[in-house]
Amino acid sequence: MSMDGLWIGQVAMAALMNVAFAFAVGSALLGAWLAKDAQTKINPARPAWLRAQRSMLTATVVLVFADLGWLLYQAASMSGVALPSAIGVVPTVLTQTHVGYAWSVAFAGALVLLGTAMASHTGTLRNALLWLAVIAIAAGKASLGHAADAGPASAAIAMQTLHVLVTGVWGGLAMAAGLSVLPALSTSTARGMLIRTATQVSNVSVVAVGLVLLTGIFNAVRGSGGSFEAIESSTWGHVLTLKLSLIALALVLGGLNRLSALPRLRRTASTMDAHTFVNVLYLEALVMIGVFVAAAVLSHSVPAFAALG
Repeated sequence: MSMDGLWIGQVAMAALMNVAFAFAVGSALLGAWLAKDAQTKINPARPAWLRAQRSMLTATVVLVFADLGWLLYQAASMSGVALPSAIGVVPTVLTQTHVGYAWSVAFAGALVLLGTAMASHTGTLRNALLWLAVIAIAAGKASLGHAADAGPASAAIAMQTLHVLVTGVWGGLAMAAGLSVLPALSTSTARGMLIRTATQVSNVSVVAVGLVLLTGIFNAVRGSGGSFEAIESSTWGHVLTLKLSLIALALVLGGLNRLSALPRLRRTASTMDAHTFVNVLYLEALVMIGVFVAAAVLSHSVPAFAALG
């Protein structure tokens, strides 16, 4: 692994892909939960629903461009040419390499997701396409990482695909809710909607966190070869430790909201308790951005077991 400009650019594009994908997933879930109440223009849920729609559209546009940027950096890295010259190598990467095939799956999913975000109406077909696109993106992203070393149809790919999905749900809900959607429910007339949506965010996040930990343990054991020495002695292991520390901090913040702020908000429905919940979720969202950046570095670093032979 060479930490040159190409590597840094590729990691930056991968981190942007991670954040944009999760933001789109979280916005889609929040939009679906708010859609029924937002049909009338005077409903207090409508501003939040509109924010969810705009957030999803923005995130999918960013995802598409980040995908394209990552491919260009990858082509330059694989061919050993300068970044501008890599444009001519892209067709070869797409048609003759596993990376090209996996990227094509993820990019096709991103384009479909963009189409659903731009749709002016919701319905069964649109929702089906949306979640099929999300699964395609997760599968493509999983196949771009170290899990692909085990083969295209392996337990490692399946676990990494699930890991990408549930991390996107957990982190996406935190980011979309904390940074965009829930602040639009800050008025007293929207307090009931805030409590209901906050409860949905908390309940779904609990399930997602359980699956994140399960799949994360599998990936950590696989990447380290089951050796603590490999984790302690390698760059990959150090980045993993940082990622786990950030996840632990996010769990603490999420736990504070679920066990303290949310029960108080349900009892009092006060403005102060509403602000407390949203502010803690905002901090959790910032931590999750750090988690996605660390994940991007991990996916572009030599696994611990390989680094130590």
